[in-house]
Amino acid sequence: MRDEVQVDDVHIDSAIPGTSEHLAGVLARPVGPGPWPGVVMVHEAFGINDILRRQAARLAFAGFLVLAPNLFSEGGARKCLGSTFRCLLTGKGRAFADIESARSALLKRTDCTGRVGVIGFCMGGGFALLLSTHGYDAISVNYGRLPGDLDALAGACPVIGSYGGKDLSLRGAAAKLDSALSRLGVTHDVKEYPDAGHSFLNDEQTGPVALRPLVHKVLGAGPDPEASADAWGRIEEFFSEHLRSAGQR
Repeated sequence: MRDEVQVDDVHIDSAIPGTSEHLAGVLARPVGPGPWPGVVMVHEAFGINDILRRQAARLAFAGFLVLAPNLFSEGGARKCLGSTFRCLLTGKGRAFADIESARSALLKRTDCTGRVGVIGFCMGGGFALLLSTHGYDAISVNYGRLPGDLDALAGACPVIGSYGGKDLSLRGAAAKLDSALSRLGVTHDVKEYPDAGHSFLNDEQTGPVALRPLVHKVLGAGPDPEASADAWGRIEEFFSEHLRSAGQR
């Protein structure tokens, strides 16, 4: 995979009001001239790490131009986590400006086709779901919290969702999301993996070592290779269907 994708740390320039002054990110691109569909990748609560870099590389290997903005660019997770979660709860604020800046940066690139999706994990999955009505062509929500008003998803772009049945923090979320999207007539593919927990798409444990036993007990958090392989296959196929033209598939 290393020889077929390029992963770089980048600065994301933006004139969008409210964007982090020093917005950084990770750009993963296939090797070659392109153009490719774009994907904004929104990280989990622990921020950008090697796990996310590998996730970005995986999507780039599948033929997508991936840009992951660092929502903690103005001081790291310890300083920014609380304010970022407030953005998620209120539906507005700097995090949304940062994500929109990443989408704008992709759209300006000559190696992007102009079709852009968004994928998020954990906290990022909650952001992705809220952005499903904000002009994206497809979204992937992975164990992300549901909005309080599911009717707000009316008119959403195609949605693919993946949840773990052992994730006690999101018990019943997959069924609720699937039911709401069906009722609203939104194209979707939502699946719960009974034996998986939170963060099952990660390929290794994440977060502070001292907290991992508690997080595993409450959230069932941790890698699940079988569920992960199935979910990634669904995501790549879904994005291919909704982000690529018929001639690119």
